[in-house]
Amino acid sequence: MARTTGAFWVLCIVTGIYGYFPAHGTQLGKESIVVGGAAYLVVTVLLYVLLRPVNQPVALIAAAFSLVGIAVSSDSPFYFGVQCILVGYLIMRSTFLPTIIGVLMMLAGLGQLFILSSLLPDAWTNPFNPVGFAVDGLGEIALALWLLAMGVNGEKWVASGG
Repeated sequence: MARTTGAFWVLCIVTGIYGYFPAHGTQLGKESIVVGGAAYLVVTVLLYVLLRPVNQPVALIAAAFSLVGIAVSSDSPFYFGVQCILVGYLIMRSTFLPTIIGVLMMLAGLGQLFILSSLLPDAWTNPFNPVGFAVDGLGEIALALWLLAMGVNGEKWVASGG
């Protein structure tokens, strides 16, 4: 399940980058963004299942923020920022994923919420902000690649109630 989550997350990242940059404004770019959103729906559900054993209410709140972020994609930095912070917190509290990945995810969320809004006033309305992509990308790409390549420590995940 962890590797499937990573695969869908990589799909989301690749289609999002393609849709926002080289294909921006084209029909293929719009379709790419839709595919990325659909992939992120899968990521949201699978992350909830993976992280539920750590703290079910927090995992559910993270999933809710993710779903709202997908639904209101034009205003998503706030929702995805909160979601990244919550996912990072859950990873840090888990015994089956590396703490550093949780730290990177929390930094990704904080970057979306605070650094971008205070240093770059147009960050909330400019989805092409390279600083935003870099700060967020570090945590999300690290988690996606970790899940895809390494998965989770299955014994510890099962022992935690997974």
